[in-house]
Amino acid sequence: MDFAMAMAEPESDEMSAADIKAALLDSFYGTERGLSARSEVRAEINELITQLEAKNPTPSPTEMMALLDGDWKLVYTSNSELLAILALSKLPFVTIGDITQRVDTITATVENRAALSVPLSRTSLSATASFEVRSPKRLQIAFERGSIATPELLSDLEVPESVDVLGQTVDLSQLRGVLQPFSQGLSSILKQVGGIVSQAPDLSFPITNDSASTWLLTTYLDEDTRITRGDGGSVFILTKDTSSSSSHMSPEQEAVAEAMML
Repeated sequence: MDFAMAMAEPESDEMSAADIKAALLDSFYGTERGLSARSEVRAEINELITQLEAKNPTPSPTEMMALLDGDWKLVYTSNSELLAILALSKLPFVTIGDITQRVDTITATVENRAALSVPLSRTSLSATASFEVRSPKRLQIAFERGSIATPELLSDLEVPESVDVLGQTVDLSQLRGVLQPFSQGLSSILKQVGGIVSQAPDLSFPITNDSASTWLLTTYLDEDTRITRGDGGSVFILTKDTSSSSSHMSPEQEAVAEAMML
């Protein structure tokens, strides 16, 4: 009898959505958000993406505005334009920080932002767009304005111990020692100049090129992970910090937003 039950109900080796998602996020380690992913790693990531998309718990993402709404952080992409931005981190003393996307379903807008820092200064590049729902999964995106944030001057001169230049590691420990005596005076000057610079407005400009209009297809969505595919075949994987909800919608606003999308 037991044998017959075992034959009737064979155990499944299929991975759960949670296991696939964990494996996918682990596979991003060392890829620099996709910039340095080797071909075999990229193939493994693509396979895990396909498996996770097959277990999408939200078949109609654009009808679930509360899940889409909020601040999302890019953890992996194959998009050539974003990879070009990430490649700037290969330049000496340049650091690309978080690349984020804020989805505001009340105003039907999206803001993409990339943080950038160099010695003594940091800024951010952003692009804002409006969107329209075209299907249960598809958003039509129209980019309207770009912006370069007013640089923030940093009062601390931080020289790394080493820097990579054309694949070679250059030791900067001696330079750090030379600059140390000047750091206090430089810090005072930077604070004064920074107070003046901070009063300048951000540089804003219209976006009018051919790539200003695009579409995004959300193929997986849960409370903290989103997979989106673009019209050029690119894939974007983003995560949301849900420890303190990044959605800025009240329950009443959620109801209004979902009613607007019907």
